[in-house]
Amino acid sequence: MLVDLNFNGKYVVILGGGSESYRKTQSFVEAGSKILVVSKTFSRGIKELHTMGKLELLQSDVKDAEAFVKNLKPKPDLLVAVTNDHTLNAQLIKHAKALGCMVYSVDNPAASDFILPALAKIGEVRIAISTAGKSPAMARVLRQRIEKMVTQEDLLQIKLQTYARTVLKKRISDQKVRKQI
Repeated sequence: MLVDLNFNGKYVVILGGGSESYRKTQSFVEAGSKILVVSKTFSRGIKELHTMGKLELLQSDVKDAEAFVKNLKPKPDLLVAVTNDHTLNAQLIKHAKALGCMVYSVDNPAASDFILPALAKIGEVRIAISTAGKSPAMARVLRQRIEKMVTQEDLLQIKLQTYARTVLKKRISDQKVRKQI
């Protein structure tokens, strides 16, 4: 089941500072989340987001997942484990779940509360592609194909229908009548 979650204003703690972390972080920046990225080093992209005021950084080499998670104040709505240490990711997920946080692990979809699908973004169109965590590479290939399928005409049609829908809602209160038009 694909669900579009609202993370606007939610506190998200992301562990890991590399390129994969940057890709995940961008999604939460776009969603309007309050973000803390924790790592001993940070990619250029993450540093740029910090410079732009989009997130906070904590330079730390987390070794004790339990102590780290218990000391997070405030408790995060979501903890994202994107380190290159499988054991650390598993421990972070375990202890965050014990505190009642939603969790996402880049290397263990089965332990995650959800999967971050590949997302095709064309204008106002968002299309999620998921392989249920089985093949992120194939999800990326499918995303690229889908992005090529949506045309400028499709995007203009969305604008036109948005305008028509707005006008109709103001003038016709009955939803069944609007649908017929």
